[in-house]
Amino acid sequence: MKHLIHTLNKAFDHRVRLGVMAVLMANESVSFNDLKEVLDLTDGNLASHVAALEKAEYVLVSKQFVGKKPNTTYSATVAGKTAFQEHLAALEKLLRP
Repeated sequence: MKHLIHTLNKAFDHRVRLGVMAVLMANESVSFNDLKEVLDLTDGNLASHVAALEKAEYVLVSKQFVGKKPNTTYSATVAGKTAFQEHLAALEKLLRP
């Protein structure tokens, strides 16, 4: 059991990244503003954590304009969904005796 802790994914160590992935797992895609509101984050805080998940190729960022306003949406990649499910499974193993 002592090695089980090493199966946790470091990309999800921070509560914000954990929250981002949890929201994205429950939704096909989420806008920047909706994600910011759900997780009660500042623009910069959300942007930096999403950038880390994007770098790991766990999150896909889509940018477009709606009228004259920029609209950014996020979705979990297949790799991101798999990694998050494996992370949750490792957490569950830690909880069981």
